[in-house]
Amino acid sequence: MILFDNTGEITRNKASHEELPLLIKRLEATLRAISKEGSVALASSFSAEDMVLTDVIARLGLPIEIFTLQTGRLHAETVTMIERTEVRYGLKVHQFEPEAGALADFVVTHGLNGFYESLEARRACCNVRKMAPLARALADYDAWITGQRREQSLTRDHLSEREQDAAHKLVKYNPLAAWTWVDVLAYAEHFQVPLNPLHARGYVSIGCDPCTRAIRPGEHARDGRWWWENADTKECGLHQNNHNKEAIA
Repeated sequence: MILFDNTGEITRNKASHEELPLLIKRLEATLRAISKEGSVALASSFSAEDMVLTDVIARLGLPIEIFTLQTGRLHAETVTMIERTEVRYGLKVHQFEPEAGALADFVVTHGLNGFYESLEARRACCNVRKMAPLARALADYDAWITGQRREQSLTRDHLSEREQDAAHKLVKYNPLAAWTWVDVLAYAEHFQVPLNPLHARGYVSIGCDPCTRAIRPGEHARDGRWWWENADTKECGLHQNNHNKEAIA
């Protein structure tokens, strides 16, 4: 499979990645340890990173649940990945949707696609479609896992593998923090992990359909998310510890 890498250059995925065995061993050990820390869940957007984590969880039979935020504006390809993942791995993906009343209020105030008009409106949309459902999703867990990586964006360049999620009062793990895009693709090829078809069309970062586009050669992965905004605002609020520390130093 040929995909764009995080810089927009073409990446040819090779399962012979020489560091892959060590990466796999470390990731498996990390997830085994995390699974012993109470009730734990993986938040999946069905990106390649989240599918790698899902594959490890399923292969090892770890007691880690998986959930997704069904925002109502996901790509059709992403929605299809929910059932595809459940069938492939024999597990249940829990879906959390926006509260109908709050969503209706947003549309009345800003319009269905009002998030294009201002940063305030976009964040309000993310709050209704993502933040509030996430709070409900995490209510019964002691820790959660994400597929974030440091090279994904300026706001993630100092990402820790383990951090305290003060907003939700639980521990948050980013076990792929040090992985590169090539690492992710190498793992996916090695274990024949099902990938979201959007990746093959130039989508490196995957979110809601209206707010995500394929990147072009020479662009960074995060250029495909909220492309009308500045690079340092490209977070929806799910990961509140993320910021570019150098930019605010």
